[in-house]
Amino acid sequence: MKRQTIGAVTAIAAALLVAAGTAVADDLTPAGAERAASQDGLVPAFSGRQATPSGWEWGKFRGDFWKHKNEKPLYSIDAANVDKYADKLTPGQIQLIKQMKGYRMDVYPSHRECELPEFAEQNSKANLTTAKLASDGQTVQAALLPGVAFPQPKSGAEAILNYETRYRGEGIEWSPVVTAISPHPGSGDWIDVVGPQAFYFPAGKEGKTTPQDVDQFNLGAYFSVDSPAALAGQAIVQRQYFDKDSETYYYFPGQRRVRRMPAYTHDAPLIGFENQYLIDEVNMFNGSIDRYNWKLVGKKEMIVPYDDFGMYDFKGKLHDVATPNGVSAEHRRYEVHRVWVVEATLKPTARHVASKKVFYLDEDSWLALVGEDYDAQGKLWKVRESYPIPVWELGGTCDNEPFAQYDLNSGRYLVDGSSIGQGKDIRWYQQVSDPRFKADFFTAESLRSASER
Repeated sequence: MKRQTIGAVTAIAAALLVAAGTAVADDLTPAGAERAASQDGLVPAFSGRQATPSGWEWGKFRGDFWKHKNEKPLYSIDAANVDKYADKLTPGQIQLIKQMKGYRMDVYPSHRECELPEFAEQNSKANLTTAKLASDGQTVQAALLPGVAFPQPKSGAEAILNYETRYRGEGIEWSPVVTAISPHPGSGDWIDVVGPQAFYFPAGKEGKTTPQDVDQFNLGAYFSVDSPAALAGQAIVQRQYFDKDSETYYYFPGQRRVRRMPAYTHDAPLIGFENQYLIDEVNMFNGSIDRYNWKLVGKKEMIVPYDDFGMYDFKGKLHDVATPNGVSAEHRRYEVHRVWVVEATLKPTARHVASKKVFYLDEDSWLALVGEDYDAQGKLWKVRESYPIPVWELGGTCDNEPFAQYDLNSGRYLVDGSSIGQGKDIRWYQQVSDPRFKADFFTAESLRSASER
């Protein structure tokens, strides 16, 4: 642990030197990651952008074309040997292994192949001197996007905002997406909610875009429900902003009307999921960060989900992956990587069911790979992990749309953001002209028009 502490201090010192203008950037990628391998060799040197594999095109299973697909695990971690690897696992990972029957982590060779396209790299470099937070210390006032807003963060707020403003292209589409909630203990009844979903990123287009250029509009989200029958016909649009809470509009088919949902933020439960899923838990963390104080703890080597192509198997069967005892080990892959540890502590004046959140952000991509929530008594409560892959159609950028969340108290878990078993792959768009990927699609009027047809 002493070596890891020194590594964290060194990384933070480097970040401060870059922010001050000292020339250490040659040792770092434009995203702010250390290019060099770790001293113990477990984390390799940065290898950079990978070309789209020959023969792959959208509609074909990505995992069949990945050049490392035939690798075998170096070792596996389970309840019998978890203590041996505890220094590279999070408290939540350790608890999952000890608590979930048969839970196993297969650890593979590490690969550092996440890299932004050239235009996003140039914006990231410029952000070293131009990006800044607003006076509240928790919203982005200035940044060039797409790219990494704060390649060398000086605070936990800057680090988590790197995740929330990360490059994901101009749009993402699921046709459809599935959200699966495991049964109550002793029951066999899953909640499997299926329907089309689309995300739009106004600042994701190639070029140089500031929050002001897009009227502070960071993300538009649309989702409608095809099944189960009890929820069919419901639909939602959400507008997330750089500088304020999101706006949400919900269509209720029984009432044939669209309602604005002003309280549908932070720890409000998502409709239809038996209080197992909260608004700001979507995709690891979602929405405003204003209820927490954010601390940049440091950097360390950890065993984290990485290159998880098994979670993108749209041709597979959902409940071969989402099993009663958690996401199947065969569909999860783990590697050793350096991550930034960010700790969010609830403000004394704020309300939230989680008193503390901890996130582990990949140094190469700023993806939140593991997250943990603590309850009001300070006890570990929920554990999340996301499943990143390189997205070849976005110039090698990595993204982590599928993720799982385990409730250690209820014994239930959820999987969301995945196309497993749905017959069509997730589709990322570097550029898109479809009218669904425009700002005026994500409005109450548009939702009403689409839902009442």
